Amino acid sequence: MRAVRVREFGGPEVLEVVELARPEAGVGEVVVGVEAAEVLFLDTQLRSGWGREYFALEPPFVPGAGVAGVVRSVGAGVDADWVGKRVIAGTGGVGTYNGGGYAEQAAVPATEVFAVPDGVELGVALAALHDGSTALAQLERGGAVPGERALVTAAAGSLGSWLIPWLSATGTTVVAAARGEAKLQRAKELGAHEVVDYSQTDWADGLEVDVVFDGTGGAIGRAAYGITRAGGRFLGYGAASGDFTAPAEARDDVTLVGIFQPDPGEWQELTRRALDHLAQHRIAPTVGQTFPLSEATAAHAAIEARRTVGKTLLLP
Repeated sequence: MRAVRVREFGGPEVLEVVELARPEAGVGEVVVGVEAAEVLFLDTQLRSGWGREYFALEPPFVPGAGVAGVVRSVGAGVDADWVGKRVIAGTGGVGTYNGGGYAEQAAVPATEVFAVPDGVELGVALAALHDGSTALAQLERGGAVPGERALVTAAAGSLGSWLIPWLSATGTTVVAAARGEAKLQRAKELGAHEVVDYSQTDWADGLEVDVVFDGTGGAIGRAAYGITRAGGRFLGYGAASGDFTAPAEARDDVTLVGIFQPDPGEWQELTRRALDHLAQHRIAPTVGQTFPLSEATAAHAAIEARRTVGKTLLLP
């Protein structure tokens, strides 16, 4: 089968298309015929060599943390009824990165496999795996209520297409921060009440918010932390700038909520809930761009150049 492999740490050009043996389902595993593989910003970071203190990766390795497709086979200890079902699946458990998603077939833990409801496209369903579950968790932890102002950074990204509509529906005033007119327009279409362009140095001037959902980190995250009102909450879950938010000075009057590390059972329940929202048409996540598997290099380059909107998928 074809797969995309990181031959060495470096830029997008280190991704190469290779032929590998088809995987076999081991004990407690299923093999998925991949119809779509998600491309995360984390993939681009790990490909470059970032995060080696957190993830034990050494080239060559096949990246990819999530896939959508049809179950082809199951290993010992797995219900044979999974065969033929449309599913989304994580390639590893919570807090791990096993890779393996950028391929025509992937062997995944059966505990990370979720049936896709009828009527939901596989590519759209894949947005529930990491984005939908993370958004649900952040919304519950953030506790935004009607009348409050919430700032969403990286607003045109894949999490933004979940967070903005849900926050808006609660009666929260949503301030969306993104880079460039096209992304700001997308945030408005999602339901943002106000938009700010954080490519402008004065983007935060005059802003005050009650809760921040920060998917950007770095200097933008620090600025967002600074405009959080006393008694507010700051949720830092992303590092699209290259690193997580590290406030220059901690504030006693703001609750700082770090990276969410749920137990496996909780994570599975969040994913099922996200899929149910899709099935009930309560949310319409943005799949902004797709690339053939052979063009994984272009997909990574587009993400790193901040040219993408919403979810990015590879189609084997």
